[in-house]
Amino acid sequence: MTKREKIKQSLLAHVPKETINQFLSRDKTPISVLLLSCVVGVFAGLVGTLFELGVHFVTETRTDWLKDEIGSVLPLWLLAFLISALLAFVGYFLVHKFAPEAAGSGIPEIEGAMDNMRPVRWWRVLPVKFFGGLGALGSGMVLGREGPTVQMGGNIARMVTDIFRVKNDDSRHTLLASGAAGGLAAAFNAPLAGIMFVVEEMRPHFRYSLISIKAVLISAVTATIVFRAINGQHAVITMPQYNSPDLQVLWLFLLLGALFGGFGVVFNRLVTVFQDLFVRIHKNDLKRFLFTGSMIGGTFGLLLLYVPELTGGGIGLIPEITNGSFSAQVLILLFIGRVLTTLICFGSGAPGGIFAPMLALGTSFGYAFGLVAHTLLPELPIEPGVFAIAGMGALFAATVRAPITGILLVIEMTNNYHLILPLIITAVGATIVARCLVANLFIANFYIAQLKTKNSSKLIYLEKSEFNHTIRCFMVT
Repeated sequence: MTKREKIKQSLLAHVPKETINQFLSRDKTPISVLLLSCVVGVFAGLVGTLFELGVHFVTETRTDWLKDEIGSVLPLWLLAFLISALLAFVGYFLVHKFAPEAAGSGIPEIEGAMDNMRPVRWWRVLPVKFFGGLGALGSGMVLGREGPTVQMGGNIARMVTDIFRVKNDDSRHTLLASGAAGGLAAAFNAPLAGIMFVVEEMRPHFRYSLISIKAVLISAVTATIVFRAINGQHAVITMPQYNSPDLQVLWLFLLLGALFGGFGVVFNRLVTVFQDLFVRIHKNDLKRFLFTGSMIGGTFGLLLLYVPELTGGGIGLIPEITNGSFSAQVLILLFIGRVLTTLICFGSGAPGGIFAPMLALGTSFGYAFGLVAHTLLPELPIEPGVFAIAGMGALFAATVRAPITGILLVIEMTNNYHLILPLIITAVGATIVARCLVANLFIANFYIAQLKTKNSSKLIYLEKSEFNHTIRCFMVT
């Protein structure tokens, strides 16, 4: 026996044989699962792309209509308020009336379904999340489309398993995970990030096996192909291409990561605080819920007229920041303002995600950090734009606790592959600091915390019907 074989045998001796056998045995799942994962990827990519185009259409239509109505009987500010309030009303109404599980990003619902803690009512969630998301995001609220796309991807997967009558529990679980991967890949044109999101962030819920990993790969790649066939192959965020920073400034990225690690812990806590606050405000009453949501939407309609930088998901704002359009002081104010607007919109229960707003927050603070560092340390070759990109990945890593996903997501979205080293340093530093500051490991992960919050809410699911696992959902008053 060679030395290498001895080392390999000693390592395998420490791994339970049951674990190895389980991992390999699951690879005997029929090849049909891989074919179905391709189907899931196609539909996840199609729905995700249509959702993006729909949000863009609603936003542009609202803006063009307001321009045409300048000088009409009603003042412009009132029209802006009413239009956005109506769009938000649609989103909140659909969620509360037909599918309460479609509130928020929807990612915790998919993770709960992977643990058999949540039902997947795809026939309700798909239309509610799609059209409700169009209303909420189209109103100008600070929400992203990645959460809805991930949830719709998971629901598409469950729809496929129901249509093809897939009974095997492992196969259904694998396809659900592949739908989530395809959804994220289609949302950001980022196949690697979609794959890693399932493997890394959903690791407590994902059943690792050779077949499941292959299915996730196939779905993410297929969804990305569909997205690029419709939208083109350009990066989601158009920004300068930076060179790798000098080695003598790498310690600044570690410092930036530490700052984001501390902020990530505070941000996660504030999200749950605002969610609880809005529950106390509307008390699960339909009229209160719709009035609160409409007022929030209308307010952001006004902000669109006067302070547009505080509205929207923020993807369009990122190139403006990296082009040097703002000073450090303005960026800090913008960061504080968007933190507040993000908490209000996401905490209110509107159907929308939080990834895009977090990326915009990371960009604004990261660029401001780079400007300050350049002023204080003029002898160092500091490029503020590099810190902006590193900040995007750092805040994602600090809140979601998925550094590899954050790194891949930022690289694929910006096409800045040369910045892998500073991204790793910043993201890992943020994750380590965040974990050191969080005492309760159960809520260390952002989406686990969201699932915990939903478990304590007043949503009760019961009453299975004749259609497989059809489940009715109602609100306890």
